[in-house]
Amino acid sequence: MPFPPASLSGHSNGHWRRKATVTRKWRAWAFAAALEAKVEVPADGDIKIVVRFYPPDRRSDRTNFPNRMKPIFDGIADALKVNDRRFVPSFVFCEPEAPGKVEISL
Repeated sequence: MPFPPASLSGHSNGHWRRKATVTRKWRAWAFAAALEAKVEVPADGDIKIVVRFYPPDRRSDRTNFPNRMKPIFDGIADALKVNDRRFVPSFVFCEPEAPGKVEISL
């Protein structure tokens, strides 16, 4: 997926309506990507997720990157028909790569 924007961070200074619009868009993208990937998960128990961040440049604060993932995790959970509380994410911070991307593995 493309690299998630700072507007998805919990501390975003954007107006809540604008943030809600961006959040819905990213959740829908993640939902579609998960359906397309045809991922299968166990019926119960933890679901391990590895997220690799490839930021577009060095200007961002990588400690905020995981905060941007909430709507993406929600979209994946919707597609898999599971509760996202089952997700056990781990994060890998990679070197910048234009235009930036996020790789998610289950």
